[in-house]
Amino acid sequence: MKKKNGLMLTTVFASALALAACGGDDNETTTEKPADNNTDTKTEDTKTDDGASTADAPTLPDEVANDGDAIAGGTLKFALVTDSPFSGILSWELYENAYDADVMDFMSNLIFDTDGDFLITDEGIAKLDVDADNNKVTVTIQHDVKWSDGTPLTADDIIYSYEIIGHPDYTGIRYDGDFQNIIGAAEYKAGTAETISGIKKIDDKTVEISMTKVSPAIYSGGDGLWSYAAPKHQLKDIPVKDLISSEPVRKSPVTLGPFKLDKLVDGESVQYVANEHYWKGKPKLDSIVLQVVPSTSIGEALRTGQYDLASSYPTTQYDGVKDLTNLTVLARPELAYSYLGFKLGKWDNAAGVNITDENAKMNNKQLRQAIAYAIDVEQVTERFYQGLRSRATSLIPPAFSTFHDNTLTGFNYDPEKAKALLDEAGYKDVDGDGIREDANGEKFSIRMAGMSGSDTDEAIVEYYRQNWKDVGLDVQLTTGRLIEFNSFYDKVKADDAEIDMFMAAWGTGTNPSPLGLYGETAAFNYSRFVTPELQTLLAAIDSKEAIDASYRADAFRKWEEYMFDNATTIPTYFRTEIIPVNKRVKNYNVSYSNNTEWHEVEVVSEDPVK
Repeated sequence: MKKKNGLMLTTVFASALALAACGGDDNETTTEKPADNNTDTKTEDTKTDDGASTADAPTLPDEVANDGDAIAGGTLKFALVTDSPFSGILSWELYENAYDADVMDFMSNLIFDTDGDFLITDEGIAKLDVDADNNKVTVTIQHDVKWSDGTPLTADDIIYSYEIIGHPDYTGIRYDGDFQNIIGAAEYKAGTAETISGIKKIDDKTVEISMTKVSPAIYSGGDGLWSYAAPKHQLKDIPVKDLISSEPVRKSPVTLGPFKLDKLVDGESVQYVANEHYWKGKPKLDSIVLQVVPSTSIGEALRTGQYDLASSYPTTQYDGVKDLTNLTVLARPELAYSYLGFKLGKWDNAAGVNITDENAKMNNKQLRQAIAYAIDVEQVTERFYQGLRSRATSLIPPAFSTFHDNTLTGFNYDPEKAKALLDEAGYKDVDGDGIREDANGEKFSIRMAGMSGSDTDEAIVEYYRQNWKDVGLDVQLTTGRLIEFNSFYDKVKADDAEIDMFMAAWGTGTNPSPLGLYGETAAFNYSRFVTPELQTLLAAIDSKEAIDASYRADAFRKWEEYMFDNATTIPTYFRTEIIPVNKRVKNYNVSYSNNTEWHEVEVVSEDPVK
């Protein structure tokens, strides 16, 4: 299964490919990584002088081949690991969290394929031709592809996906600065044009898209390029504002993927059947059954053979599966990072921009830096993550080896430095109770939002709260407790006044460009931090000059240094994803360069091995 598109909230696409807001640290389900992209097995994470994790990561394979002859057909049992019901927004243009992305992954409408470096190839449903000199790209459907209901895929379906995102009534998160790079997108969004002038149908299989610029990001699905088709024949008569609640989106989506939806229980389970029209041939399995399983129960469910695979597995529970005889545990670096964010402003929905508030409570750079230096990430990775997490040193996961700068050291644990920064910023313990007052001598308390999950999540948050207390900061939980996943993101996206800072995670998807997460028009820019210098740095990463790989790498470095200095988003963990696989699954590869696709999956017995 080619999970080249992961947007969690485990998996949310910003820009063109998936971007994801992830769940709590124990149950995140997107993309993230602390190892070289070409590494086939887990690498050892040894102690370093720059603050990296002191825990040794287990050495695990990325591929398994089990004995036995494959049976004809069969049903794969898949666990969607989440402590909340999935939202059930089954549209790539409309969904906002990775759980829905996982549900759609079996019936993906992805038109491009990507290689091990996450760059678009000519091997997918469509190929991409780039004319950088004239700022144009051409998308060509290469095969006689049909939707799961037998209707042919045409250029109209590719164009319609853009028309949904750009429509004046569209309120989703994918109309952003990247999308506005398409000529005519702004006019269409404003309602002053009936079409997006930069998108032209050449013939039934060919679409030409004109842009204000074409940069290296185009090959990663950036610059406004959208990587999915939308079934116009099914959706065209539904007003865009009603799509999110419509039957075709919620109950009966048609698909280009290897499977199609057969039955759905809202938020709980999905049954898929093989798509006989799949362009690569009918899948080897007859069906797949997906069921929601809480993170606290997934270990026992896999141990007892209830499931073959899971969308994610809590790294804090690795000990519970590593020695089981009915499973093989695979691993790969994730395309994601965990982070601590600070609220510095608001999202202006009418204007579609982030607005920084100079008077925001957390708008003190030294305060934010002190908070970062105060947390002992290394202790957490050792105690709770068994070497499967390491301190993140930047906002670019190491999987993007060309752009991740491994000389960056990040905010290493240094409580004395934290105290000195707080003193310098004027946060001092005036009344001698061990808790610092603000620069005006007033009581000072920080409200932090975090996601609920397992007991481990609570223990980690309490450990960090103690870290902050040790340097004199009073950090209280928003609502007095950790918050359920969906409610957490509702509050964060709404810039809830009770949130001063928050702990979350991003699945980056396959496009390393940070514009969709940190740009002025990026709805995902949850810190709401915007400056002219930041916008210039972001623009340089995706500029025409960045066609030169060394120029782009330098631009990434300058942006990373700027973000480190301003400390508005503190990276906390780079992550290793572990994938337990039941031994009735014949062959399974999770490497990014050669991963098994869903239509290729086979089983050697009727039921999972117990």
